[in-house]
Amino acid sequence: MIEADEKVDSEALAVLQTEIINCSRCPRLVEWRERVAREKVRRFAGEQYWGKPVPSLGELSARLLIIGLAPAAHGGNRTGRVFTGDRSGDFLFAALHRAGFASQPTSTSRDDGLRLNDCFISASVRCAPPGNKPSPREQGNCASFLDREWDSLTQKRVILALGKIAWDATIALAKRNRSAPTAKVDFGHGAQVELEGGPMLVGSYHVSQQNTFTGKLTPAMFDSVLRMCRKCFK
Repeated sequence: MIEADEKVDSEALAVLQTEIINCSRCPRLVEWRERVAREKVRRFAGEQYWGKPVPSLGELSARLLIIGLAPAAHGGNRTGRVFTGDRSGDFLFAALHRAGFASQPTSTSRDDGLRLNDCFISASVRCAPPGNKPSPREQGNCASFLDREWDSLTQKRVILALGKIAWDATIALAKRNRSAPTAKVDFGHGAQVELEGGPMLVGSYHVSQQNTFTGKLTPAMFDSVLRMCRKCFK
């Protein structure tokens, strides 16, 4: 019965990923992601850009769910895989590898062999937004995708929100799914609050260059948050 349920969940997730890739709900984001894919930047001028919404990555049995903001214009929007091909991904996957959540410390393309271990990565918005700033309406248009992932990831124990937008999106997600926070906790690096039903929400500064290049977020700080997540598995 468990195997049959897992097969149904896997099929549902595959359908969802296809729907995400083919989504065109947000005209502003469609126009932007496709323009970036056409015009490119000089360092990637010879590459074929993905230029579509970016699906999630990871295992249905994952206990750690990571929710980011949105794909980067020349990262996920170029490679077609979340947090792949940019400096944010370099920082994130190196840390996930150190913590045992990723099979390798780098993520450069969809076929580079990377596998996540006990981890699933999603985002509050699936298309690259201009200036990395999706509108509330655009976030709302993606909310149903998060809802369906919530249902599929039945083993989740911790949700790691990267940045305040992801933190707020996760709280809204939890409330929609009758799993509201058990206390009011403001976003901050290392903030945590239990959600009704058991999952723990943990916050971290986003792994963007704006934070990692300035020292606002260091490898040691992020390693500490990942250790905090592992402790919540018990």
